[in-house]
Amino acid sequence: MRTSNHLIGLLNFLTFLLSIPILGGGIWLSGRANNTDCLRFLQWPLIVIGVSIMVVSLAGFAGACYRNTVLMYLYLWTMFFIIAALIGFVIFAYVVTDKGSGHSVLNRAYPEYRLQDYSGWLEERVASDSYWGKISSCIRDSKVCRKMGRSFNGIPESADMFYLRKLSSVQSGCCKPPTECGYVYVNETNWNPVGGLAGTDPDCARWSNDQEQLCYGCDSCKAGVLASLKKSWRKVSVINIIILIILIIAYVVAIAAFRNNKRMDNDESYGETRMEKSHPSRIHF
Repeated sequence: MRTSNHLIGLLNFLTFLLSIPILGGGIWLSGRANNTDCLRFLQWPLIVIGVSIMVVSLAGFAGACYRNTVLMYLYLWTMFFIIAALIGFVIFAYVVTDKGSGHSVLNRAYPEYRLQDYSGWLEERVASDSYWGKISSCIRDSKVCRKMGRSFNGIPESADMFYLRKLSSVQSGCCKPPTECGYVYVNETNWNPVGGLAGTDPDCARWSNDQEQLCYGCDSCKAGVLASLKKSWRKVSVINIIILIILIIAYVVAIAAFRNNKRMDNDESYGETRMEKSHPSRIHF
């Protein structure tokens, strides 16, 4: 029995440790929500799951140490629902980020993004007027476009050097016009049309050299945000899948140890009863 209690306590300590990277992933997404991705509701499911695992693991650890059956039942049932929630979150994350990717552009090191390549719940939410106003304002406040400026020995970056840069999806979609529009590079966030607009993309007319406007209203900017979200979610989901596998294994072992504990308790009670019948004490209370 003591071995089973020690095993359950060890497993609860393990799940407590596993809650830390889940919580860390939520906090990391929260940081990106404030600076890069600018979508602030996606990190909360992870944070809630991480905190829940942490609290439940402590309850299970206490239940194992003090042989509290109520706490152990609470731990096992709650952990079951938490694992189910984590599975649901991982599936949801992959489903909503399944479509869409960048397109290679001739003589450019950075890809460009198109909103029509994305679809589903996340695309509709990001592209909606009510959310996009907040997201575009967040991108503007993060100064992600202003930070693109480079100079070498006081000389501004040339067009050829800029075309070789590895831009983030947000920088590619929000801070410059689409390549097909035919704009001529002046600097990272200043592009001039020559001989009229060559492209048919509606974003060509949306581009502005006003540093408060740029391409924040462009579909390419929305696609860039979606691509950034997809990259962030996929990184977190890979970690969550690994943790989920370990959690399920630990949960199955904890159930087996708990059942073994109950069986040993029943065997002890049954053995004590038989001993009393075989060798009854002279004084009974």
